[in-house]
Amino acid sequence: MLIARVIGDLVATQKHDSHHGRKALIVQPLNLDGSDRGDAVVALDSVDAGIGDRVLLVTEGYSAMTSVGRPESPIDMAVIGVIDRIDLG
Repeated sequence: MLIARVIGDLVATQKHDSHHGRKALIVQPLNLDGSDRGDAVVALDSVDAGIGDRVLLVTEGYSAMTSVGRPESPIDMAVIGVIDRIDLG
């Protein structure tokens, strides 16, 4: 899993049948200090996240597919949680 920030929505008029009814988000993976980590990616949303939210991002195919309730969907990234707070001790 990665920590990421939602930076945009993606609208696609043509998409795989299994993606219908799911929102696609553009998310920027983050380091623990909040700085950007690599390039932004596209992920299907399973928690109704919005632009500016810090989120948990799963980056493995089977975990991504099952977390959005689409076990045969061709995806490899999904937003599975909205982060309220991060405590490092």
